[in-house]
Amino acid sequence: MRRKIVAANWKMNGSNDLADALVGEVREGLAKLDNGVEVVIIPPALYIARVQQLVGERAWLGVQDIAPWGEGAYTGEISAGMAADSGCRFAIVGHSERRELFGETDAVIADKVSQGLAAKLNLILCVGETLHQREAGLAVDVVSAQLKEALKGVSGSDWKHIVVAYEPVWAIGTGKTATAEDAQAVHGAMRSVLAEMGAPAQDLSLLYGGSVKPNNAAELFAQPDIDGGLIGGASLKASDFLAICEAF
Repeated sequence: MRRKIVAANWKMNGSNDLADALVGEVREGLAKLDNGVEVVIIPPALYIARVQQLVGERAWLGVQDIAPWGEGAYTGEISAGMAADSGCRFAIVGHSERRELFGETDAVIADKVSQGLAAKLNLILCVGETLHQREAGLAVDVVSAQLKEALKGVSGSDWKHIVVAYEPVWAIGTGKTATAEDAQAVHGAMRSVLAEMGAPAQDLSLLYGGSVKPNNAAELFAQPDIDGGLIGGASLKASDFLAICEAF
C-alpha cells in the first residue's frame, strides 16, 4: 500500500511565536488522527530545531531545499548531510520557486537528488508546468521531461526514498486549482513515466500541490493516483492544515 503523505511547506514564513502556536495546535490535532497519514513539517531552516522540540513523534521534519554539493565553500547553503544530521527526514527539491527565482535547472536538481539520496533523505521532487505550457497542451510533456532528467540517476532501493509532487505553476499561491480530473490525468501519466524509467511506480507516493484547501482536499485525495498533498499557504493555519490531513 502506498504511503499517504501530507507535507507542510511554510516557505519563507514564520517566527518563534508562530512556530510555538502553530506546531502546538497541529500536534494536538494529529494526536487524534488515525487514518494512517504521514505528516511532514517543513519550516524555514532556522526553525527546524524549534519545531523538532515542539512536534513530538507524530510528524516528520523536512528542509525546504538542499545544496547540490556535499560540503565546501558555498556560503549560505545547507547540505543534505547537515539536514539529516539536524533531524530532517525529508527534503524538497525542484520547487517551481527555486526553478523560476533562482534559475535551478533539471541538471542541478538531479545533483540535489543524488546528494539527498546519499544522506538517506526522503526527497519530495516538485514538477509542474506553467499556464502557457498547459494552454499549449504540453503539461504532460513538460512534467515527463522534468521527471526523466531529475531522477535519471535513481535506481534499485533508492526509489523508496522518492516522492513526487505535481505542482502546476499556475496554481501555486494563486487560489486556482487544477480540477481533480486534470490533476489525476497528470498523476496517472507520471506513474506511467516512472514505470518506463524502471521505478516501482505503483509503490511510489505522488502528491498534489497548488492551492490545496480543506474544501478541495478530499476530492483530490480520492483520485486513484493522488496519494496526498504538498501544502503551502494552508499549512500556516492549524485548523486548515489539520482538515487537509483528515481528508483521506
